Amino acid sequence: MSSPVVAGLKTDLAGLPTLVGTKLGPTEWATMTQAQVNEFADLVDDHNFIHVDEQRAKQGPFGGTIAHGFFTLALVTPVTQLLEVTDAKASINYGMDKVRFPAPLPVGKQYRASAEILEVTEVKGGMQAKVSASIEVEGSERPTVAAEVLLRYFS
Repeated sequence: MSSPVVAGLKTDLAGLPTLVGTKLGPTEWATMTQAQVNEFADLVDDHNFIHVDEQRAKQGPFGGTIAHGFFTLALVTPVTQLLEVTDAKASINYGMDKVRFPAPLPVGKQYRASAEILEVTEVKGGMQAKVSASIEVEGSERPTVAAEVLLRYFS
């Protein structure tokens, strides 16, 4: 049996457990730009040539510049925001499990995010959803990032 795929989803805390197996997204395709990579490099002070030196990166292992792994990890945020718990007083990103970077995200390539609600558990003051999220890259067999995101919703 196939799980339903939804672009955006609203529920309340009581209904959250019934959504296990529901897929979120995918998000719209977006293009990674060199300007975005350079801005991220400046923010985190990581100027490795594979990210910011277009000429040198052409001779490197990826044939051009690529987005930082931690930048691609942050790109899962929009797909996790597709799940809205309407009666939660607050929601937070509690952390991540099993983060992997199986393939690069080359500058100029399109990417999009998708996710699936894996489990929902009770936690002190609310509920926690474990969501498997990934970023698909145009023309790549493997995702650029795959992670289990822990989202907490407080009553």
